[in-house]
Amino acid sequence: MPYKNKEDRKKQKNKPVDSKEFKARMERQKARREMDKKGKDANKNGKADKREGKDVSHNVALARGGTNKDGVKVESASANRSRNLKKKKKSPRRLA
Repeated sequence: MPYKNKEDRKKQKNKPVDSKEFKARMERQKARREMDKKGKDANKNGKADKREGKDVSHNVALARGGTNKDGVKVESASANRSRNLKKKKKSPRRLA
């Protein structure tokens, strides 16, 4: 059911400036802006043509300690979001 008053609607709260989540969000925004600045934009909508409808993915995920310097690539949203990077990696098994 819709809200009668806009004031009743819950506001989205961003993480505090000194948190890891905030720094990761800023890294993602910088990566998108760099991609848009470098790529050509034929339809003049502010997004690089190769990024239209896609995500900018980090080669080393920010959740694993990566940065923009580690490299970024353009890939589909479903491929970028399908990885569960919050899980701990299993250590490789040793054969005796």
